[in-house]
Amino acid sequence: MNPYEIVKRTPKTNCAQCGYPTCLAFSAAVAKSGEDFGKCPYLDTSGLDVAQKQGPAALEELSGQRDLTLIEHLKEKISALDFTRIAAPLGATLCGEDDQTLSFPFLAQEVLLSKQGILLNGCTPDDPRDQILIYNYIHSQGGADPALDWIGLETLPNSISKVITLATYCENRLAELFTHLPVETISSACNRLGGIARPTPSATLGCIIPVLPKIPQYLVYWQEEPEDGFPAKVKILFDRQVMNFLDLESLIFSAERLTERLAVLLA
Repeated sequence: MNPYEIVKRTPKTNCAQCGYPTCLAFSAAVAKSGEDFGKCPYLDTSGLDVAQKQGPAALEELSGQRDLTLIEHLKEKISALDFTRIAAPLGATLCGEDDQTLSFPFLAQEVLLSKQGILLNGCTPDDPRDQILIYNYIHSQGGADPALDWIGLETLPNSISKVITLATYCENRLAELFTHLPVETISSACNRLGGIARPTPSATLGCIIPVLPKIPQYLVYWQEEPEDGFPAKVKILFDRQVMNFLDLESLIFSAERLTERLAVLLA
């Protein structure tokens, strides 16, 4: 039985008496990880046959459950926001008959966000982390335009472990990808993501790419110099005000998404 079959049997009031923030999150826990459906005092159990799993749930199922729970929690948190007030500070535009749908780009893809959910290029995002990233961005409620005062991730607080993640999954991956490609090809891919060239005297290429309207990332690439023993190198820099819009985990994921989009365009 899937979560949506179970949620039909709940009161759909999100009362949280079961210990979960929403009826859907509780239903996902029952279906995916064997949560006790008796925790909901209002669940219609007539004819319900939910097999309780033996032993710990698979890690991927637990991760999926956490993501779903977090998405529902974030959706609930933004439901109280006044979209007409936060649209401009987020770099979004209002659309829909009631002006309660936000439209904005995410790596050159169109996001339509209402209080009922998210569409990415007209479809529900395949990866729940995209929804978490976008909801976190909306929950920040926006702020001043980026100062374009660039810093490395290591400058941000509590980022020591994340510096390694950024280097491994983003910077080193891009350096390896770029090293065999003409600079013009790399520049063209960046432009397709809305990138704006920002050369720097010491680097082969510099480009500012808007991952989200107020989340620009400055990608700097140095070509390898075999005669001097220097390998190719990529550095991703962030605007100094970025933490006003995203938490550190979401920021790293946004850089990973940038890396993946460039990899697809250059494949």
